[in-house]
Amino acid sequence: MTIQQNTSEEVREIEAGAAPTRFARGWHCIGLSADFKDGKPHSIEAFGTKLVVFADSSGTLAVLDGYCRHMGGDLTQGTIKGDEVACPFHDWRWGSNGKCKSIPYARRVPPLARTRSWHVLDQDGMFFVWNDPEGNAPPAEVTIPRIEGALDDGWSDWVWYRTEVDTNCREVVDNIVDMAHFFYVHYSFPTYFKNVFEGHVASQYMNGQSREDMRPNTAGQPKSLGNSSDATYFGPSFMVDDLTYKFDTHDVNSVLINCHYPVSANKFVLQYGMIVKKSAELQGDAAEETARNFGTFIAKGFEQDIEIWKNKSRIENPLLCEEDGPVYQLRRWYEQFYVDVADVTPEMTERFEFELDTTRPVESWKKEVEANVARKLEEQNATASVQ
Repeated sequence: MTIQQNTSEEVREIEAGAAPTRFARGWHCIGLSADFKDGKPHSIEAFGTKLVVFADSSGTLAVLDGYCRHMGGDLTQGTIKGDEVACPFHDWRWGSNGKCKSIPYARRVPPLARTRSWHVLDQDGMFFVWNDPEGNAPPAEVTIPRIEGALDDGWSDWVWYRTEVDTNCREVVDNIVDMAHFFYVHYSFPTYFKNVFEGHVASQYMNGQSREDMRPNTAGQPKSLGNSSDATYFGPSFMVDDLTYKFDTHDVNSVLINCHYPVSANKFVLQYGMIVKKSAELQGDAAEETARNFGTFIAKGFEQDIEIWKNKSRIENPLLCEEDGPVYQLRRWYEQFYVDVADVTPEMTERFEFELDTTRPVESWKKEVEANVARKLEEQNATASVQ
């Protein structure tokens, strides 16, 4: 047996590195607001700890550390009494500001009876928690922008999805610069792709055409032409995507939310939701049905992402070609959320623009689509001849 080994050329080795042990500074959406306003305490595993989410008698939501400072009882297993969450162990009652309001069997509340109260934001039907390892309050300039159409009668209600992913959340953020994976993983066909990073914001602008080989048009139905997407991360974990689906008879305007929060260094909760604008073509329940259909389609896309993430290596030194996006520049932008505010450098936040040259990808992908369509037609003809 002869063994051949080429040792004359340098081999690129993967530097896997390790996931950061701290959690990103910023606003994190933990779900739809209405889901927490049922009169019960809710448990959220996030930022390496347990949180309790509850609404007071006026419906105002609050988030506290999940374990009672008295004897460690689990507040998420307690009850809501008035404006406080009551511990199931000894009935100590904690208010939204983190102070123990009363102890039914005690003459007075100890002066030090305080727990951590987290900064929160209830907006556009979604509920956000602010995380900052330094303990600072959220500055006004990073507030999540309002979303046109959210909770508006002219739009559908939110269609919302949630799933846990066993990897570090940087994997999902990398997608904002990764044009090629949209073709190979999600069966899209990007024709225009641009990124802009500035301050705490990272944007992706993408136009695409439909793929007849993967999503053939149905006779008698509007013909799909493609879509346009303006997607922006506001901070490390909350992306708003103004997404327009184009048909030969009309356009469908929608807003897609892609957000996540970390459970641990190697697990995060991925959430995504969609609303669709009502129109002459989408009246009444039709907009709700369209939102559900789009949501189902997008869910399949994220399932494809998750399967990739489950089996890939973490990589700090990705080997890139000219037609890849600005992965290193994105990660430099992303790093600002993992260091102290005093350590944020201008290189992390200064404006950066990159428009990817799609000439070569479009030429290649067009040929692949044509070949796929031809092969499927041959298979159909062969099946028909046998029958």
